[in-house]
Amino acid sequence: MALLVILLPAPDPGGASPALAGTEPPTLTWLFSPDGLTITRQGETAPTAWPRADSVVAVVPAQAIAWHRTVAPRAPANRLRAALGGTLEEQLLPDDDGLHLALAPQVTPGEPVWVAALAKPWLQAQLVMLTASGLSLDRLVPALAPTLASAADKDGLSAASGHFYIAPADANGPESPWLAVQDADGALCLPLAGGMARLLQERLTAAQARFSATPAATASAEHWLGAPVAVRTDAEQALAAARSPWNLLQFDLAPQHRGTLALGKLGRQLLGPAFAQARLGLAVLVVLNILGLNLMAWQQQRQQVEKLASMDALLRSTHPQLRAVLDAPLQMQRETAALRAGAGVPGEDDFEPMLAAATAAWPDGQAPAAQLKFEPGALSLSAAGWPAVQVEQLRRRLQASGWALESAEGRLMLRRVGSK
Repeated sequence: MALLVILLPAPDPGGASPALAGTEPPTLTWLFSPDGLTITRQGETAPTAWPRADSVVAVVPAQAIAWHRTVAPRAPANRLRAALGGTLEEQLLPDDDGLHLALAPQVTPGEPVWVAALAKPWLQAQLVMLTASGLSLDRLVPALAPTLASAADKDGLSAASGHFYIAPADANGPESPWLAVQDADGALCLPLAGGMARLLQERLTAAQARFSATPAATASAEHWLGAPVAVRTDAEQALAAARSPWNLLQFDLAPQHRGTLALGKLGRQLLGPAFAQARLGLAVLVVLNILGLNLMAWQQQRQQVEKLASMDALLRSTHPQLRAVLDAPLQMQRETAALRAGAGVPGEDDFEPMLAAATAAWPDGQAPAAQLKFEPGALSLSAAGWPAVQVEQLRRRLQASGWALESAEGRLMLRRVGSK
């Protein structure tokens, strides 16, 4: 599944929002991965030049998040944000209304949980900028986060890690190497030359932490550690953060219309390169089904033509006096009936078979019919004053022999079942 990762800019210490400065869309660093594992394209451009992807993830810089440890409140979903603010009231220095809080994945009420706190005006400005660019953001992840218990390596390696990078120059000083540390006790960034980093070195070494460094910070990192470190670019670090289970889009910033967004995301995935083979197979299956249905229809049509031809041939051989065949079954029936009548043999719809059927099924104790009327295929009997029980008895007996009985206005009408 193609993935677009956007690196959000760090908040301005002066309070201005980079996302809202000026009228032109800002240029942001981004990277593109066709499978979520490898980076094939990256750049720093305006949103109009960003490639399309199946999923879009934005990475929040480490300095934009403050981490707090608390106990997950037991509250319903609509009151969870307020309850969370109450549990962190003593830890949150700014006004709670100006902060956006987000819980770690897989929260268990009543158990310790990590909470991310971000400046809400800055974060809302970033989201407005991304929305105005026509992007549908799937997740918002932290660049640096405490290690979750579920994220421990299955290979038995330590969950603690450190990453060295070069912090750009600012008002506080020139560019210098920094260390980003994350483990089960928290996540923080600190200058490599400070005493705090030296204090953490012993703890990280004892925990067998894994270290990496950007190419520019590799020399400083190896000098500080006294050992070689793995080289990892900023883009690779951001891609690793995008694969984490975190999602800071919670509470009032959670995406609305989740059903529509899910359908849209599913549609993008199905149209993406990962499902190219599946789409090809489905197209082949549809074509084969259409060809099979057409072949079946052609075979049935051919069988029907053969049956009609055989019926015509049978009619012509049986009644050669017929000059034209218009309706073979009907003409066969008529000619056969004419031959039977000429030979004096009654048909099943003639008077004699119908009268015999009525006589055999006549109700017990009922006098003979006072009046009879015969039409081709129908025998009418007078039944004035007959009780309903006897009418029903006659109907059941006739039905067993393949005859139908209709009752109306004191008369009974006898017909062969299926005839009109």
